[in-house]
Amino acid sequence: MFGEIRLFPETLDDLWHLYHLIATGDLVFATTFRSMEAATDKLRPEKAEKRPVRLGIRVEKTEFHQHASRLRISGVIEQGVDAGSYHTLNAEPGIEVSVIKEWHAVDLERIERAVKASAYGVVHVLSIEEGEAQLYRLRQFGPEFVAGIAMGSGKGADMDARPAFFARVLESTKEITGPLVIAGPGFVKDDFAGFARAKEPGLGDRMLVVETRRIGRGAVQEVIGLGVLERLLGDLHLAREVRLMDEVFVRIARDGAVAYGIDAVEEAIGYGAVKQVLVSDANLRNEAVVSAIERAESMNASVTVLSTEFEPGQRLMALGGIAALLRFKIE
Repeated sequence: MFGEIRLFPETLDDLWHLYHLIATGDLVFATTFRSMEAATDKLRPEKAEKRPVRLGIRVEKTEFHQHASRLRISGVIEQGVDAGSYHTLNAEPGIEVSVIKEWHAVDLERIERAVKASAYGVVHVLSIEEGEAQLYRLRQFGPEFVAGIAMGSGKGADMDARPAFFARVLESTKEITGPLVIAGPGFVKDDFAGFARAKEPGLGDRMLVVETRRIGRGAVQEVIGLGVLERLLGDLHLAREVRLMDEVFVRIARDGAVAYGIDAVEEAIGYGAVKQVLVSDANLRNEAVVSAIERAESMNASVTVLSTEFEPGQRLMALGGIAALLRFKIE
C-alpha cells in the first residue's frame, strides 16, 4: 500500500518505532525552522531569522541523537523552501511527522503496537460542580466524552443530596485504572476528592485536583493548557520504567527468567525466550544491540527505551545497558 500516514510520537519508545518505519528513499514531511533572509531589510541584507516552515525531504539517513531525545532524519529537500538543499529534520515527542512510502504489513503492525501502548487513553479528566459532573478520556485526537452525571438542580441543590451525588460520580470512575484529574471551579472538586479518597483509597492515590474556571470540555482544555497532561504522561512513562527495572532486579535476585548484558540477551533471543527488551538510549548507537533488538521484535518481543537521564536508565546501564524479561528461564 502506497500512501501518506501522519504519525505523532509521544515517547522515546515511539521514536524507536519511527526509526524503524522510516527508510532511505521515503518522503518525510515535518515542520522545522529555517533561516529566512529579511529581503525587505536593504540596510542589513545579512540579517536572517529562523521561521517555522513545513518541508518534505527525501530520506538518506536516520539516526538517534546522542541521548536519544530526538530522531534525526536527513536528506535533500524535495518540497518546500530551499528545494535541493540538504537538511535534517529533528523528530521529537510531541512533533507530528508525515511519511509517504510503500507501507508493508509489518509497518502497519508496528504502528498498531505503538498506538496500543500509548499513554493516552489511560488518563481521565472529571469535570465537577454542584450537582453535575462529566467524565472524559484523553485521546491523541482530543477529549472523548465517557459519561455525564446530573442530580438535583445544580447550584441550588440541597447539600444533603451531595453524598448521593458523589457516590454516583465515584461509581462512574470504577473502571479507571490510570490517573484521574479532578477539575472545576470552587470547592466541590476538593470535597469530591476527599470523598473519593475515603471511599476508594486506591483511586485516591491516582487523583490530581486542578482548579479551572470552566467546566465540561472547557475544563479539559484548561487542564491540557496548564501542562498537566505532559507531566502526567512523563510520570506514567517513568513509572513504567521503574516497574520494569524493579522486575528485572527481582528476577535476578530469585535467579528467575531474566537476561542482562548483550551476550546473555542474544542467547535468550536465540532460544525465542524474550518477551520484553529494556535498552538504554545510550546503547542505541551500538550495532550489536540494535541488531539484537530487531531480532527480538521479529519474535513479537516488545521494546522499551530507557533514558539514562533518569534512575531506571542508570540502573540498566549498570547491567550493560540492555536486559530482557523472558517467557521462560534458560538453564
